[in-house]
Amino acid sequence: MPVFTTSVAFSTKGERDTKNLTHAVANAVEESGLYNGIATVFVPGSTAGITTIEFEPGAVEDLSAAFERIAPRDSDYAHNERWGDMNGFSHVRAAMLGPSVTIPFAEGRLMLGTWQQIVLVDFDNRPRNREVFVQVMGE
Repeated sequence: MPVFTTSVAFSTKGERDTKNLTHAVANAVEESGLYNGIATVFVPGSTAGITTIEFEPGAVEDLSAAFERIAPRDSDYAHNERWGDMNGFSHVRAAMLGPSVTIPFAEGRLMLGTWQQIVLVDFDNRPRNREVFVQVMGE
């Protein structure tokens, strides 16, 4: 099975900065020359995650607020005590969201819902340079 791998590099502001990766993933599928298959989107590191959402300000804010309720920034985290970087909450949030998503494609097009976009959420407490890998497999 043919495999095509590429990456996208960009900067984030941290603090739940959410980036729409849909266009980059669609470009990777097109660039691969494959017609049907799957595209996996993966972020290395432990303070950011990948998911799908309707990428509009209200839904993005709702997701952000949900993570603040689930893993509050100002709670006690053993990671903070051990490393002193005060981003324990970002590790917990990223682990809950997960580092990757796999999207099927057919006839060269991502099989996403009408309002569904692929996004990266950077939970870290500072700006970061991120690289996201897109691996396309298919025929």
